[in-house]
Amino acid sequence: MSDPLNVMAVIGSLHQSSVTKVAVHHVAEGLRKQGAVVDILDLSVEPLPLVNTDTTFTADYYGPLKERVKAADVFVLGTPDYHGSVSGALKNFTDHFWKEFTGKLFAPIVASHEKGLTAHDQLRTIARQCYAWCLPYAVSFEEKKDVIDGQIASDAIRARLEMAVHDMATYGTLLTRARQAGLVGSEPTFMAQLRRKD
Repeated sequence: MSDPLNVMAVIGSLHQSSVTKVAVHHVAEGLRKQGAVVDILDLSVEPLPLVNTDTTFTADYYGPLKERVKAADVFVLGTPDYHGSVSGALKNFTDHFWKEFTGKLFAPIVASHEKGLTAHDQLRTIARQCYAWCLPYAVSFEEKKDVIDGQIASDAIRARLEMAVHDMATYGTLLTRARQAGLVGSEPTFMAQLRRKD
């Protein structure tokens, strides 16, 4: 695959001084250094209306956003841990799409005081329901401990994020190749559901 890896980095926090935003931008910069093209969707800057299946898919904003999502091979999904779950903003983003996630890689990053494991599990469930893949480990961090004054302050978290960047680039590329082959081949892969029927 000669084309660069396309990544959509979604910031699912609406907080003005969001530590989630700091972590997502850190990862985005690391991915750019790996040669990826990164499209940042900051939901505090580009808020989405709540999904309404009667109106959403014909709304003016939906088509351009869908094209951005379709172009992505990897989704960095940044969210605060709210009551053991993902933010409403991030959940609403994922509710907008289904087949557009098929065969692609999810990489959750959770800001949490309690490791964010249930938020990670919920994003893995969303990935599974959409036939997507997910990093097999959690990347979580704490406000005021791991992110201070808009910077990653913990060497351990910095190393964890660097590992995630490497794995997103590596497995995102492998999955993109497999997805592209599945879309044009004749093998009985789960990607067959998206093959064009000319």
